[in-house]
Amino acid sequence: MGSVMFVDETTGGGRTDGWEMEIAEERLVLRELIRRRIFQEVAESAARGSVAGKHRLVRPAAPGGRVDPEVQTALALKAFERNGFLVLVGDRQITGLDEEMDLPFGTEVTFLKLVALVGG
Repeated sequence: MGSVMFVDETTGGGRTDGWEMEIAEERLVLRELIRRRIFQEVAESAARGSVAGKHRLVRPAAPGGRVDPEVQTALALKAFERNGFLVLVGDRQITGLDEEMDLPFGTEVTFLKLVALVGG
């Protein structure tokens, strides 16, 4: 079993500290990687009692509401398709949700959130 390092960045220059997730396979399609990330975030946020913290793909639920990982996955996949964020695996951009990627141990996967320019 290996692990990948997730890093969240914005085009405005923000960058979160990376966090690791265990991945048994060395090849996955992006859709599945996003799904696994979301499910991990939801599990961790449930354990903490909030979605605040280092992860940024999960959207907060209404106060007292439950975060549904299936709904969050669908929202993240739609955001990717609308160019809301890019995914870089190492130095390679993944352009399609069904694109297969190599994930050797320790690979850095960057989720780059695209921030609209003011006035643009």
